[in-house]
Amino acid sequence: MTIEKDTTQEQLDLTNPYEIAKFIKQAKKSTPVKVYVQGDLGTATQEGIKKFGSEDFWILFGEHVEIADFLATHQHVIKDYVMENDRRNSAIPMLDLKHINARIEPGAIIRDRVKIGDNAVIMMGAVVNIGSEIGENTMIDMNAVLGARSMIGKNVHVGAGAVVAGVLEPPSATPVIIEDHVMIGANAVILEGVRVGKNAVVAAGAIVTKDVPPDSVVAGSPAKIIKAKDEKTEEKTKLLDDLRG
Repeated sequence: MTIEKDTTQEQLDLTNPYEIAKFIKQAKKSTPVKVYVQGDLGTATQEGIKKFGSEDFWILFGEHVEIADFLATHQHVIKDYVMENDRRNSAIPMLDLKHINARIEPGAIIRDRVKIGDNAVIMMGAVVNIGSEIGENTMIDMNAVLGARSMIGKNVHVGAGAVVAGVLEPPSATPVIIEDHVMIGANAVILEGVRVGKNAVVAAGAIVTKDVPPDSVVAGSPAKIIKAKDEKTEEKTKLLDDLRG
């Protein structure tokens, strides 16, 4: 079987929100389903549908429209079936995780066209949108959200429930940039276009609307600098190597 490359995706400029939006609009929409069938399907086949099983139990994989047509055509030999479906008219597939050199826990939702560095950790419930980049040894904690084109550096911790705003809608040329060795507390929000400098700390629940200088600690809503990062802060925000690699 010959697999044709998707040159449209290869040429996609992830720095241009309008091009990403155009790509999503033009992408072939998919509503994949999985069906468990009790019935004598025998040698019944249909293009675009994969069928596995024997005798009177089968599992079908394919697009909803094609599967529905297949079930209608063969309803006279089908006793019962159950259909599973988890998306509708989806434009962007999930990232293929099999060869990613990182720890990605069940329930993480990561769209295609995302870059993940070595030994990164993405926890349960985290959501990572198209065009995002995650540096090596960085942890994206439970239920954190990285919006489209988020740029996350190395050795960063994005706390549980934190939100890094995307720049796809409304469109913006400047993504959120989190530099290396940054600690972002739980439920913090980093708004569009903000740059958080190296070694900075964003307190839990902070709403960051402006750039954060390196080696500073910010807190509040809107976030303000409350002090420079010191040894005490360093100790409290230390990353654990055993959780990575």
